[in-house]
Amino acid sequence: MDPQQVYNQARQAQAGGNLAEAARLYGQLAAISPPPEVRVNYANVLARLGRHADALAQYDQALRLKPDLFEALFNRGNLYLEMQRTVEALADYEKAVAVRPGVSGVWNNRGTALRRLRRPEEALTSYRQAAALAPAHVNAQTNSAIALFDLRRLDEALSTADAALAIEKDFAEALYIKGNVLRDLGRLAEAQACFARVLEVAPDNAFALNGLAQMAAALCDWPKMAVLAPRLESDVAAGRSLIQPFVLMGYSEDAALLRRCAETYVHRMAPRQPPLAQGKYRHDRIRLGYLSADFHTHPTAQLMVELFERHDRSRFELTAIAFGPDDGSAMRRRLVKAFDHFEDVRHLSDLEVARMIRAREIDIAVDLNGHTHEARPGIFSHRPAPVQVNYLVYPGTTGAAYMDTILADRIVLPLDQQPHFSERIVHLPDCYQANDATRVVPAAPSRHEAGLPEDAFVFCCFNNSWKITAPVFDIWMRLLQQIPGSVLWLLDSPAAGNLRENAKARGVDMERLVFAPRLSSDQHLARHQLADLVLDTLPYNAHTTCSDALWACVPVITCYGKAFHGRVAASLLKAIGLPELVTMRPQDYESAALELAKNPAVLQATRDKLQRNRLTTPLYDSDRFRRNIEAAYETMLR
Repeated sequence: MDPQQVYNQARQAQAGGNLAEAARLYGQLAAISPPPEVRVNYANVLARLGRHADALAQYDQALRLKPDLFEALFNRGNLYLEMQRTVEALADYEKAVAVRPGVSGVWNNRGTALRRLRRPEEALTSYRQAAALAPAHVNAQTNSAIALFDLRRLDEALSTADAALAIEKDFAEALYIKGNVLRDLGRLAEAQACFARVLEVAPDNAFALNGLAQMAAALCDWPKMAVLAPRLESDVAAGRSLIQPFVLMGYSEDAALLRRCAETYVHRMAPRQPPLAQGKYRHDRIRLGYLSADFHTHPTAQLMVELFERHDRSRFELTAIAFGPDDGSAMRRRLVKAFDHFEDVRHLSDLEVARMIRAREIDIAVDLNGHTHEARPGIFSHRPAPVQVNYLVYPGTTGAAYMDTILADRIVLPLDQQPHFSERIVHLPDCYQANDATRVVPAAPSRHEAGLPEDAFVFCCFNNSWKITAPVFDIWMRLLQQIPGSVLWLLDSPAAGNLRENAKARGVDMERLVFAPRLSSDQHLARHQLADLVLDTLPYNAHTTCSDALWACVPVITCYGKAFHGRVAASLLKAIGLPELVTMRPQDYESAALELAKNPAVLQATRDKLQRNRLTTPLYDSDRFRRNIEAAYETMLR
């Protein structure tokens, strides 16, 4: 064998994309102790073939021969990054930039490793160094925009995304992050245009369809939603686009499709890792860990805080794992006081948090995010606790094999839905939703102060705009037409213009839609009392917004949906002893709302019943709920 001839043939096969032949030829050379550079080429081919362990072995051998070989360090770092071994990737990049500090690509990839390790400031510095070394490096500029987005420096993120687009006008990744920034700046129509453009220039982009669908729903752009819905369904079924399950819930009640969506999403975003927890522990008290991005002024905290305070400390030890912002609020202080241990882990990687949970020997780790905003399923992917629970915030399956149970009730999640859930369904006896019965309902403002007409019948829906669909809105407009002088009170949002135009198109004066500004939670709760009747949405119900209304003694009309997210209001109403406000068909929902609006005596009797039931039925019986959920936790461990 002529080694030089074999090497030339291997390089030719590699350049031509014949990786199997290149691997065979490099393998012959590897048997005769070639120079380390040859081993790097062999490793690169093996990595592209998916033979990661073999590739790492070749990189390792090359670096034993030449520890400062830049190509081996850089490419091994890239492979570690691909394999989610981020700490090892960063170590290789650090060595590579020490060997060749002038290579833009290494600084860029180093930034990505730092970003994955939740070190966004350092990531930004690294990306900016990459951009300084190569001003036309569009990836470095785009990644700088992403790091600024992580840091919530949105105006800078927008200008940096624009700088990337000045280098390459239709660079899909820059358009996509620009869309995300515009969304969070509340400029939804512009965000929608960005996501649409991404799909035009990069039809195979995995993320843009999700962004476009999310913006169409948030803007109540129902014609666009009607166009997108079939594509969402087909892409999810085929595993093409990466659709957030929470976004799909605004479009679909198909439980099988929702499971498929969740499984695809979690496999991409948080695949299962080698488990840290092995078997169960033996503790005198059950160690409960609650994980959330929402331990601040937030609806999740509002629902859960009294449960945390009431947990039986003779049987349970509580740890909070908080990875959301510290807003310095009274709610944050209350939460910190409610736990035995409160850990702010914002700046720790998923693996570091998982190792903390394992080191503390947490028996049951409860995920209070699922696939919602700022969720971190990657923590659970390392299996840090023997029992891992999906609870409360995300009304669907995570699709993750490492999540063991989902806490629900027989209304939101009857057992016939088990085939559509990767977790085992565990029922709480009354209602699955925790509530804080210590909240005080402040005195209501005047109707004038709230911008409402004094004598009008007030239909109300304070659900987020993305929950409002065309069929539901059609019902609402018919109700307004049949109740003279009535108004519809909605939460203000960027969708307000579209909603007004849709009212006008249905023959309703757009001034009969009244939009409520965003207020503090106490002020928001107080103004509920000015509403006469709350109208629920489908396919996604009111959740916290329903419990707010009921706590303020305002009746809620709902329609029982086909999936968990469309059955929550029904669960709350039955738990508070008002099953007559749960309808089974949209036409029954409409007729029930009309009956209450036309008959003040019936509405008042319903309101009186709600007032009586509020503190005598299970929904707001916090100690009863505490006993039920603690019994469920004990059963899980057994």
